[in-house]
Amino acid sequence: MAYTTINKSTDYFNTKLYTGNGGTQSITGVGFQPDFTWIKSRTSTKDHMVFDAVRGVQKSIRTNQTLAEDTSTEYLSTFDTDGFTLGGNGKVNGGSTNYASWNWKAGTGQGSSNTDGSINTTYTSANTTAGFSIVKWTGTGANATIGHGLASVPKFIMVKNLSTTSNWITYNSYNGNTDYMYLNQNGASSSTVQAWNNTSPTSSVISLGISSEVNGSGNDMIAYCFAEKTGYSKFGSYTGNVNVDGTFVYTGFAPSFLIIKRTAGTQNWYMWDNKRLGYNPDNNHLQANGSDAEGTADTLDILSNGFKIRESGSGTNSGTFIYIAFGQSLVGSNNVPCTAR
Repeated sequence: MAYTTINKSTDYFNTKLYTGNGGTQSITGVGFQPDFTWIKSRTSTKDHMVFDAVRGVQKSIRTNQTLAEDTSTEYLSTFDTDGFTLGGNGKVNGGSTNYASWNWKAGTGQGSSNTDGSINTTYTSANTTAGFSIVKWTGTGANATIGHGLASVPKFIMVKNLSTTSNWITYNSYNGNTDYMYLNQNGASSSTVQAWNNTSPTSSVISLGISSEVNGSGNDMIAYCFAEKTGYSKFGSYTGNVNVDGTFVYTGFAPSFLIIKRTAGTQNWYMWDNKRLGYNPDNNHLQANGSDAEGTADTLDILSNGFKIRESGSGTNSGTFIYIAFGQSLVGSNNVPCTAR
């Protein structure tokens, strides 16, 4: 059984659903003060909006767009002790519109500069217990390293150039340090030395190539870094069997948040959580690279120790896939078991 030192996963990650009111609104019930909040309308065609405490809560970027960072009090205005306060923009708070928010806990506020790499970061806010850090730096346009503050090796990384129109570039440990995929696109994994300088992350630093997408000269850059924690987070891969009795993937915990992306061919970054409407196999999905409203296809079962694919299509069950999962272990160090849905 998968024992974990994280006895309450909702101290570090939590999904919070809410209905917009078209004006100012405080959202509570997250369970902690978020440092990274990702919001998507479930019922209308709206962009995915991402906010963090390192850049400043009023600054937004969008996972399905290449746009530079935007600043507005009409999106988020504050991170609060049990959630966040919204403005009236329809992307995050349209009247009578349903939303999902996914919230992570990093370090304390903006964090502080990290000097482990060849570039001293402006801020690094790291939570070594939960394996999540937010890193901000000024790019140099040359091969370099930055400190991530996790004291363990990141398995999944998302980077965005904040200063200019640029793709969201991702690293995952399955494809390795020669490859990348774009979070804002549905394309296959591609190879270039310009992304990660053909060098894997270490327990202290991330290697960057010369691409402006990872290290634009004079540009503000942001990275979201995730290390694996037994019984709480898993960043792996699986091979589909092209069958409605699909592949079972063991994570060692009940996933409360899940992203799946095919590594070859054209497929979306599909997203699920354990709070939105739909139970096995009716788990509704969103797409990190698209603005579409929530989809209702019967795709997978969320189980107490992993997930099982329930369709034969190429989006989740034909080819090789990476996945990103967060959840709650079967048994924690406090010997309290979790249950299936």
